[in-house]
Amino acid sequence: MTLPMNKCIFLDRDGVLNKEIGRHIMKIEEFEIPEDVPSGLARLKDNGFKLIVVTNQSGIARGYYDEKLVDDCHDLLQQQCNNAIDHFYYAPLVDHISRSLMRKPDSLMLEKGLAKFNGAVQKCWMVGDKERDLAPGKKLGIKTVQLKALVDRSKLADYHATTFSEVVDIILNS
Repeated sequence: MTLPMNKCIFLDRDGVLNKEIGRHIMKIEEFEIPEDVPSGLARLKDNGFKLIVVTNQSGIARGYYDEKLVDDCHDLLQQQCNNAIDHFYYAPLVDHISRSLMRKPDSLMLEKGLAKFNGAVQKCWMVGDKERDLAPGKKLGIKTVQLKALVDRSKLADYHATTFSEVVDIILNS
């Protein structure tokens, strides 16, 4: 028996699902979710997408915060977004301490998500605010959307958006 192929959306966290503060989030009070994220995630779920967070969290290896803070942030996101996220992957390392294929711009987090959810590459999307977020999607042949691409517009982006609601509209209208 063959399992059905799924539509997946890979979402960077900082700057996409929570507000970018220009540095590492050091405490839960700094983790602020834009008002259009919960409704946007709900629209994507209603349209049959698996939602997978893929985030670099080098602050763990740097000693700025621990895995509990990352988990607490993800729990808060789930609480405020009606448990819309299907899975979280994060890369806790940083190259000058220890190299990892999990860390974007490498693609292992996306590959794991594709395997876990039987993702059909041609039906998948990668959403990020920085070029390093889009690189693994491009490598795997996944469509890409760059959020908040006002200044550093990446050539790796298939689409550009200024709000999360606009990201959702692009995906659902494509």
